[in-house]
Amino acid sequence: MACREPEWRTGQGGWWFAPVEEGDRYRDGMTLRRLIGVTLLSVFLVPGAVAAGGKAPPNVVLIISDDQAWTDFGFMGHQSIETPHLDRLASESLVFDHGYVPTSLCCPSLASIITGTHPFEHRITGNEPPRPSGVGYANPAYRADVQRMIDLIDASPRLPAILAEHGYRSLQTGKWWLGDFRRGGFTHGMTHGDPDRGGRHGDAGLAIGRTTMEPIRAFLADDDDRPFLIWYAPFLPHTPHDARAELVDRYADGSRSAAIARYRANCTWFDETCGQLLEILDDSGHAEDTIVLFVTDNGWIQRPDGPRYAPRSKRSPYDGGLRTPIMVRWPGRVEPATVGTPVSSVDLTPTILAACGIPVPAEMSGIDLLDEDRVAARPAIFGDVHLHNAIDLENPAANGTHRWCIHDGWKLIVPNPATVEGGEVELFRIVEDPFETTNRAADHPATVATMRAMLDAWWSPTPAAQGVGDADS
Repeated sequence: MACREPEWRTGQGGWWFAPVEEGDRYRDGMTLRRLIGVTLLSVFLVPGAVAAGGKAPPNVVLIISDDQAWTDFGFMGHQSIETPHLDRLASESLVFDHGYVPTSLCCPSLASIITGTHPFEHRITGNEPPRPSGVGYANPAYRADVQRMIDLIDASPRLPAILAEHGYRSLQTGKWWLGDFRRGGFTHGMTHGDPDRGGRHGDAGLAIGRTTMEPIRAFLADDDDRPFLIWYAPFLPHTPHDARAELVDRYADGSRSAAIARYRANCTWFDETCGQLLEILDDSGHAEDTIVLFVTDNGWIQRPDGPRYAPRSKRSPYDGGLRTPIMVRWPGRVEPATVGTPVSSVDLTPTILAACGIPVPAEMSGIDLLDEDRVAARPAIFGDVHLHNAIDLENPAANGTHRWCIHDGWKLIVPNPATVEGGEVELFRIVEDPFETTNRAADHPATVATMRAMLDAWWSPTPAAQGVGDADS
């Protein structure tokens, strides 16, 4: 007899919510009966959370843009790129227009969002483990290192796993590097993570937004009265910049290159999918009892002469790679406003847990963004940028390229001499110079010393290796 416990399946008709027969085995060897038992334990034996204010716990939708500059939204002031759905979301949200991710590379950035910790803390510091020259992904030793890197997630708190302990179900869609979706604590998901089937980036999950929204519709249609989390991390506006011709033509006016037009078209395509997601939420009847949060995984400045990113954006310690708007919409609970205080993506998970009435684990680095006093009182935010391919999976310091700190309108960038040849300490008056054009370190040695001490107190690594990273993602 078929059960209602679902498994994502794909075929000519796209994705659908398919019942699984009693006794069927999941890819990790867990039987359906055992999985159902775990689910029942979470519902009946674990006390449910009570949200702030004593109300029922809210649902949560987390929207994550992929490779998009902080400037490239209508609500952030861009004069050409059209993002009407995100503009509307911003008008309904508490917007932190000086948000940051701690690192400008997708895998460690996503790990920071879901764990509420910095890369040097969760130790997932690159997109890939060390890869010796000439070694391909099929190499057994390299694939073993990939698994070792995935295993690191088990040692950190994970938002979906914590929510599951308090009666939540959760859906992973889109970008996800760390193996099967269950490794993140999700109860449902799209990503299988199987290297024999191309498990990297998010594999089957990357269909969300680009190809289909059906997994989200199906997840919400199977409403079992439990609160939920949806992780929406579509592979957009990430390359390939292959939006439909009508969108590309909208930006191809002869005053900009074809590469820029294609990138901008993808930004609008991503916005359209966000509109579809919010419409699905409205149609399900859950919009009023759901917190919607927004962030990008890292920035992107489009090269005009080709598909890659320009310097000082992705993988860099500059705001072109690190800065992002962060939004929180909670109807009836959060008043729309714009806040200029710098905040971090490591704050998202603590914010969600606090809103859900769940204690925030002590190891989390962030704060509750809805606690106005704590946001205003925090003296600084920090980040650590690392190589694309880690040098040493056990030692985050060996993989670091830069540490950075923002304090009192200043931004300090300190390079790691072991991985950055000829790097210099840089200080920018970020509130007046948002594109970091003038290094003022030589003119303000006292500020450099003060902020360097703050940075060292936060994390003072001892680099243990030489080398540089390689491929892009």
